Amino acid sequence: MAFLETDTLGQERFSLLLLDPGEIYFEDFSVFYYPAGLSKQQSQNRQQRGHLKLCSKSIVFVPQEILFPILKFPLKYVKNIDEWSGGLFTKVERAIQILTDLTVEMKEKNIVAPFVFRKEECQHIFSLNYASVDDCLPQMCQLHRASTLPPGDQQAMLNAIMLSRQSRVKFNTSWLEDIYEKIILETQGDRITPLVTNPGRIMLTSSRLYFQPFCNIDKWPVLKLRIKDIKRLICRRFLLRQLGLEIFCRDTAPVSHLFMAFKTEKARNQLYESILHLSDLNLEETRQEDMTLKWSNGFISNYDYLLYLNSLADRSFNDLAQYPVMPWVIQDYSSSKLDLDDEDSYRDLSKPIGALNKERLDRIKERLPDLPEPKFLYGSHYSTPGYVLFYLARIAPEYVLCLQNGKFDHPDRMFNNFFDTWNNVLCGASDFKELIPEFYSGNGDFLLHRGPVTFGFRNDGRPVGDVELPPWASSPAELVTILRKALESDVVSRKIHHWIDLVFGYQQRGEEAWKADNVFYYLTYEGAIDLDSIQDASERRSLETQIMEFGQTPKQLFRGPHPQRFMSQSIPSYILESSLPQLTAVQSSSPPANDIDLTFDTADSVNNISAMGSSTSLDLTKLTCHLQYALHKDAVAEVRLSPDGLSIFSVSQDSFLKMYSLEDQRQLRSVNMSLMALSSCEVMEDNKTIVVGCWDNKVYFYSIEYGRVLDTLNGHDDAVSCVKWKSGKLFTASWDSTVKVWEMNFAEAQNGGLPCPEYLGQLDHDEGVTCLDIDDEGSMMITGTKGGHLALWDLSHYYILAIVSAHSGPMNACLMSQDKRCVYTCGTDSLLKVFDMETVTEICAKDLQYSICCMRLVGATSILVGDSGGQLCLWDMDKGQLTQTLPAHSGAVTCLDLCKGTLLTGGSDKTVKLWKQQ
Repeated sequence: MAFLETDTLGQERFSLLLLDPGEIYFEDFSVFYYPAGLSKQQSQNRQQRGHLKLCSKSIVFVPQEILFPILKFPLKYVKNIDEWSGGLFTKVERAIQILTDLTVEMKEKNIVAPFVFRKEECQHIFSLNYASVDDCLPQMCQLHRASTLPPGDQQAMLNAIMLSRQSRVKFNTSWLEDIYEKIILETQGDRITPLVTNPGRIMLTSSRLYFQPFCNIDKWPVLKLRIKDIKRLICRRFLLRQLGLEIFCRDTAPVSHLFMAFKTEKARNQLYESILHLSDLNLEETRQEDMTLKWSNGFISNYDYLLYLNSLADRSFNDLAQYPVMPWVIQDYSSSKLDLDDEDSYRDLSKPIGALNKERLDRIKERLPDLPEPKFLYGSHYSTPGYVLFYLARIAPEYVLCLQNGKFDHPDRMFNNFFDTWNNVLCGASDFKELIPEFYSGNGDFLLHRGPVTFGFRNDGRPVGDVELPPWASSPAELVTILRKALESDVVSRKIHHWIDLVFGYQQRGEEAWKADNVFYYLTYEGAIDLDSIQDASERRSLETQIMEFGQTPKQLFRGPHPQRFMSQSIPSYILESSLPQLTAVQSSSPPANDIDLTFDTADSVNNISAMGSSTSLDLTKLTCHLQYALHKDAVAEVRLSPDGLSIFSVSQDSFLKMYSLEDQRQLRSVNMSLMALSSCEVMEDNKTIVVGCWDNKVYFYSIEYGRVLDTLNGHDDAVSCVKWKSGKLFTASWDSTVKVWEMNFAEAQNGGLPCPEYLGQLDHDEGVTCLDIDDEGSMMITGTKGGHLALWDLSHYYILAIVSAHSGPMNACLMSQDKRCVYTCGTDSLLKVFDMETVTEICAKDLQYSICCMRLVGATSILVGDSGGQLCLWDMDKGQLTQTLPAHSGAVTCLDLCKGTLLTGGSDKTVKLWKQQ
């Protein structure tokens, strides 16, 4: 609503809202008008000074005196335009006469009121003060000829006229603010405001963006925006095509926003890309995924998140055809007191408006067999320009007159009270409208009738006044406050994701939309028709009008169910069915050859390692390296701290397992396990056995006590990528596209020996498995693959719950959050992602400078990661924000372990480091 001009008094009387929607204003001429036979008052004032406005479909006379009405002569009703050679006013020179069957009177005394249509033949005479007849008469006659053609041909001729006129107008470089500005791009585009299109020239320089309208209707002959004043730059739809560009500006700019539309998507993109490359540009970037993560964790309100989704779906306050849409959330408009804790006070957000009343829905479905293809349920939409102005008529009456051909709606059909409006939305045969943001923000002034505008009298004799409020609200401000509290309530927060699915998500289109009774007329959907391919100008114009006036469904943002807002610590109910994509197996690469070398760095004593405190208090700025050594000849693949906190175990691509004693500060074991690289290791619960995964397809069980390999498990057909011990089970993942599960009961092992691994099952993938994680109860597992796919598994029955393409290359690591609400993944594509576990929806994606190689949970809401640039990074995953970084290794941080207040890291620089928090 902030973008609608609602103060009509004190403004220039003429505005583009007095023209038909989309009509173009060309130029004006200073004239004297000589009234004849229109009214007694006009006949007594024989001469009126003013301006004659030449427009694409009409000629408009604007008197200088506001006592007189503005006169509009629609060209399709004009019978003749020619030079007037004399008559009653024999001394008048350079005069033009307009003979018309319809004269429209507007804004008499500068009061907004329904237009007066005088349907009678009348002659209007104008004398030109400065221009000659030859300057303006041919243009008028040309536009008059166009008005006599069929609609399609008329639009084609108007387009040709506009192209000819506009091609002769070049950007006036004298308007450049600085002579040293470098011109980057010059193009043509339309400035779009609600119901108004104003074409002009666009100039982009090294430091500014200029818009020079072809007509002088704006308060600025040229609008100038400094590039450094641009804070957001968004590509938008316009008429369901990717032609729009919306610019939001800082407070230092002359305007808060600028919405432009272009002839082609290529022209729009060219300007967009050119602005992005300017050095002065400093955008405020907010990604969709970050906002979803912040909303789901309660860091932003439902209102702000819905506004964000609207913007992301190309809904704009500048475009009434795509005005932001908000849901009805309250259904009780009759009680004297509203109980916001009572679920019966709320509308069912899992259903569209049209499906709330089953009887009405059944009647709608009865006519489906008789409808031609493509079939639909609802012939009208939940958001149209008419619906927006239905709510805003009291503060934007000029927009209503523009949209409704100079008339207000019948007084009884206006927005008079909440109860009747909700009842009609619930029961009306063709009323399915939702709300707009004004119901949830501001002071509710749009509900009050102020000013001299008269909307008429209702059938009971009452004039249209303020909107009658529900009994539970004493003022518009209180009503908005209560509605906002309802929107932010726990009841709505638990269910608003269902409404998002209907309006922005997977239930918006296709089979899911039919299941949800959420199907609208096909022209309301983007991509339903290719306007550029339609050659018939009349047909194309008709379709454009339908698209503009009868509602546009938002751009679809989500292909799967939207995550629910997190309200408690309950475990989500996981998806039990999923359509699995066809995955292509990736062949494993040959392991690199490894040489053996040994280096040792002296370090400080760590006999008295102090704990870092709780994991949630980890502070990278207070970490110092207290021990480092380089015993390996190749990159360290895994590091582990023994359960007693006295030893460090590490494996490397050099094929060696190393054991370093923190008490003795020396290496106690160095075991060559294989001729091939080692990938992973895990310390078993007996604190005596190390499980090691190897590229030779085997899993080794090494005894610390006896200093030898006790057993070898030939478990896989390709390299073992990782091993994990959890809840008495050993999980081994491999490039052979499987994860295998083994049970090892140490309690039943004879003489304290190694229990024999018992094979329990196998989880098959379509490509090599690179990483996995398991919850503490051992009931859920996630895996990542070489193809970048993330899979969710139920370990009670060993079946897959869902699979999603997460990364464009191999996944390096995956983690489940402690509450099992989220999954964190990273890959070689340098992306860090967050997925909602219940819906497997991506809710955050961070494109980083370096790829993340490893990560560990730090408390409930943070993760510690090591990246290919050698840094340790701490992320707050409630907000999706990087909070701290610490340079750790000269090469990639390939592995880390956080245990007993001790942080271990290993890197591609062959070094293992132990960190202590001061």
